[in-house]
Amino acid sequence: MTVTTRPTRTKATGAWADGDRTPLNDNEAFKQEDDALNVRQRIIDVYSRQGFASISHDDLTGRFRWMGLYTQRKPGLDGTHTGEEDVSDDRFMMRVRSDGGQLTTQQVRTIAEISNDFAEGSADITDRQNIQLHNVRIEDVPEIWRRLEAVDLGSTEACGDCPRTIIASPVAGVEKDEIVDGTSAMQEIKRRWIGNPEFSNLPRKYKTAISGSPVHDIAHEINDVSFVGVHHPEHGPGFDVWVGGGLSVQPIFAQRLGVWVPVQEVPAVWEGVTSIFRDHGYRRLRNRARMKFLVKDWGAQKFREVLENDYLGRRLLDGPAATVAPGTRRDHVGIHEQHDGRVWVGAAPIAGRMSGDRLVRLVELAEGVGSRRIRFTPHQKVLILDVPPQEADRLAQDLREIDLVVHPSEWRRNVLACTGLEYCKLALTDTKERARWTVEELEKRLPHIDIPFSIHINGCPNACARSQVGDVGLKGMLEKKEDGSHQEVFQVLLGGSLAEDTALARKARSLKVAAEDLPDYIERLARTYLDQREDGESFHGWARRADEDDLR
Repeated sequence: MTVTTRPTRTKATGAWADGDRTPLNDNEAFKQEDDALNVRQRIIDVYSRQGFASISHDDLTGRFRWMGLYTQRKPGLDGTHTGEEDVSDDRFMMRVRSDGGQLTTQQVRTIAEISNDFAEGSADITDRQNIQLHNVRIEDVPEIWRRLEAVDLGSTEACGDCPRTIIASPVAGVEKDEIVDGTSAMQEIKRRWIGNPEFSNLPRKYKTAISGSPVHDIAHEINDVSFVGVHHPEHGPGFDVWVGGGLSVQPIFAQRLGVWVPVQEVPAVWEGVTSIFRDHGYRRLRNRARMKFLVKDWGAQKFREVLENDYLGRRLLDGPAATVAPGTRRDHVGIHEQHDGRVWVGAAPIAGRMSGDRLVRLVELAEGVGSRRIRFTPHQKVLILDVPPQEADRLAQDLREIDLVVHPSEWRRNVLACTGLEYCKLALTDTKERARWTVEELEKRLPHIDIPFSIHINGCPNACARSQVGDVGLKGMLEKKEDGSHQEVFQVLLGGSLAEDTALARKARSLKVAAEDLPDYIERLARTYLDQREDGESFHGWARRADEDDLR
């Protein structure tokens, strides 16, 4: 492929398209020295046999991520130890890749068995539709892979500077009002490029989203590249393409390219966009290496021109913007009719927390009503597809025994939480148990609140639970007390949202809440909103206009 050389920049960014591939940081060096995909065989042949102490530094802290493996936090270390060199345990988090959250009951059963046999029963649904296992020993990784691959699953490129798990509509192919089913495109991308050295060395992580659902259920505004279902007035159903979204410490929303792409052309356009990131992405500094910075600097028009001229060799059709109705729910919770007359049953765990035993029971309940398809959503929810309508209510009742609620409170329905202090080496505060306690308290205090009210709990500034786009975003911090000890606190962000009213959350001056005061604070905030809201006004709309004193 011929790539047009861009004009020389005034300061080296490390972009390969500038003609110099000299690594400008340690991460770029180890990626260039040996393709990270090669670590798989060393894990099988050497590290699993010789044990944790045999693992080389570059593999352990770098290339293992390409196999979905991160060392986790040593048990018992609080947030004051974050950043210390010896915070890492000799056990691993393993991220099982489940593109689109699309799983059979056989696959879920296999994950459950692995959880109970090798991961101390751990299993968390992430907001990228993966399952994360914890406490995995290096000695057990080959057998875990063997079991996963026997049911067409794996962990390759679930982490790392590569194309990570593709998120997609969890009701693709069954939703009654679906614009277009993107499953074939997702599967083709996975088949051709996941585990392919062509894209195994990108500047940073790379996140893809594909959905033809009219409810915009993939958070396309915050992914590197997204394909969103839209009807073209002349050409019919296809996709509106967005690039350059991402959160973390410098949140930036994606931009529309203004093109319309039919489903059969999505893989080629994805390849072109990904190639631009590989070749032009900023590799010099890790904190500037995400694609959002390239898109921000170039703008959508230039990005489209480079895509068409240098990578596709053709013009793309102009297309209309995808729109969504105000107030649309994106999480698919509840009982909903499919296009074939059957229903899906969507249930909410608290912040994605599951377990091996719960997954076993989930499979039993699904198969008990004749379903063989389970979906995880980008909102940490669980769906059972293909349920006979007459069985739906009974299934909903039975799911309660494993803490999956089909008709949840707004508090339970709208909470997200990252991994947090329990396992994550970057975290400063607890998240999962804090989320459960907060939800359960609010269910007692304000059980009848009937408007969407999202709480996104993050254990550090990296926004893995999307703190900047929730009604109430909570960023974990530590605060030193007068006696020299530390307490967990959360910086509060208010009024963030996606979909029809996309905006980053508002930062009120010096607004922090002690972890033990979260239910009190959120109750007070919710009651003030209910007293002051105008007819039909959402919480995020009120929070953006409210006086700061009313937000405290």
